[in-house]
Amino acid sequence: MSDQTDLIAIAGLTVKFGGLTALDDVFLKVAPNSVVGLIGPNGAGKTTIFNAISGLVEPEKGSVSFEGKNIDWPKPDELAKLGIARTLQGVGLFSGLSVLENVMMGADSHNKSNFIRDMLGFSPKFEKQLEDRAHEALAWAGAAHAAFLEPTELTYPDSKRVAIARALVMKPKLLLLDEPAAGLGQDEIDQLAALIKQLKRQCAILIVEHHVDFVSEISDQVYVLNFGKVIASGDFNTVKRDPAVVAAYLGTNVDGQEIGGSHA
Repeated sequence: MSDQTDLIAIAGLTVKFGGLTALDDVFLKVAPNSVVGLIGPNGAGKTTIFNAISGLVEPEKGSVSFEGKNIDWPKPDELAKLGIARTLQGVGLFSGLSVLENVMMGADSHNKSNFIRDMLGFSPKFEKQLEDRAHEALAWAGAAHAAFLEPTELTYPDSKRVAIARALVMKPKLLLLDEPAAGLGQDEIDQLAALIKQLKRQCAILIVEHHVDFVSEISDQVYVLNFGKVIASGDFNTVKRDPAVVAAYLGTNVDGQEIGGSHA
């Protein structure tokens, strides 16, 4: 179904909610160490693609391959084993835990029932290894300075970096970023763009985002959705001139414009 160079490839993905078709015959490919952007108007189906990959919605039909092998659609508890990590639209950090402990919670322990036991010190070697990985992930995300802060002490941009670190700690092959630039100022968006360009040395990144200028800067490939269908794909300079894309944005210039809203 897919070229062996694809990390993940999706074909014919169809998702229905009652009588509503949320995704209709969607195709998508992500190459290793690349950044692929998903853009489109509100309600186009972008986050539903993430939810299908993450096992949060069940496709009516469609196929998926990972590292060249056809697989069943993953369940949420299978993502870590595959090497897929996701951030959410909200930051979702746990109060009462330090930033470091929050990041450690993202680790891909295949026996999660032992996680609390290990955190309580019954496995010092495991805990030290996990701490080291969490520190490394925070450093990669540009939040090493925040390791011993409480979530309530973080600035909003730092909380975004910590959320990314929590996904990175499992050393994913594919990182799903859901609106990472939402709520950030332009300086922070520029810093995030630089971070993502560094992160693709570690893993492939699939990103849903409304800041189109940000997507244009970081993406190797872009897919544009409208009403649950892929209406264009390719590099950003190509898709922004596609008549179907211009029509989907009601004639507005998608180059450098922000598309508002957070639901997709």
